[in-house]
Amino acid sequence: MIKFQKLAILSIIVVYLVILAGSVVRMTGSGMGCPDWPKCFGYLIPPTERSQLDWKPNFQFNKNQIIIIDEELFYAPESFESNDIFESKNWKKYTKHDYAKFNPIHTWIEYINRLIGALAGIIVLILFLYSLRFIKGKSFITLLSFLSLIAILFQAWLGKTVVDSNLEAETITIHMFMAILLLFILFGILAFSKKSKSNIKIPKIVYFLILISLLTIIFQVFTGTEVRKFIDIKMELFNYVQKDRWIENIPNIFFTHRSFSWIILLSNALAFYFLNKLKVNSIILSYTNILILIQIITGVIMYYFHFPFTSQPIHLLLSTIIVGLQFYFLIINRNIFNEIKA
Repeated sequence: MIKFQKLAILSIIVVYLVILAGSVVRMTGSGMGCPDWPKCFGYLIPPTERSQLDWKPNFQFNKNQIIIIDEELFYAPESFESNDIFESKNWKKYTKHDYAKFNPIHTWIEYINRLIGALAGIIVLILFLYSLRFIKGKSFITLLSFLSLIAILFQAWLGKTVVDSNLEAETITIHMFMAILLLFILFGILAFSKKSKSNIKIPKIVYFLILISLLTIIFQVFTGTEVRKFIDIKMELFNYVQKDRWIENIPNIFFTHRSFSWIILLSNALAFYFLNKLKVNSIILSYTNILILIQIITGVIMYYFHFPFTSQPIHLLLSTIIVGLQFYFLIINRNIFNEIKA
């Protein structure tokens, strides 16, 4: 079971790497670096130069390989060798979207993101296969492992819809929330695979405060994605420069997002206080409070220092780590919180 727990932890870590990579993709505007899915311009290994996407005479083109002609994408429905002149019958216009730009940096950032996602899928698959040995004694673990596999496959499909929609904001939001759901499943697997639950006696008030914090952070992720939609528009409008203008006329939902951080900070501080009063030490809660402080600091840095390069990915990553740890805290103490009357 210890090996299985290590595999579950590895799955969680890699999913966090996917979230981090995805936030870097969005921050750098690399989401359409690969305009198709699962390949990239029809290649297993994406191109590095714009000339690789030109039509060429007497050249072997593979099925689904993409070229750019007059700022439009065309793909080969079948493999063929070109003649001396361009023949339109060998090509079809790519109609899922009209984005037809090539930036090698954006392409490889997106490609690395997909590689990490594929690695996460392989590890979750191994986790499920390993869980089959528990199907008789601990079938719930096997069920959760199967759900994690379904969730990551669905997440991959959502990644395709994000690309096909040319980064439609709503699809990105759904993609993000699916990642959080996947983390909940994986943290649940880790919690239920332990031989014994935590022996920390949790007052009801602490359990309630952590639950309030968890729900508030999930709400914060939603409001944060709404703010991000606004910033994305401004980033593109000002060609990813003039950062000081990105927050001009920022919508009111930003102030909601900022204000709700106080609920998270206060609820966790109170939970920590009640446990400390009972001389109960929770490593998870201690680390969570530290991460919340760092996350608030990154939010302040983004707003007042015009979005430094790493601030956005760190801010999002910290949010998802806090959500995961708090969910794990609630699950691992699921049958103990009612032993003490607060």
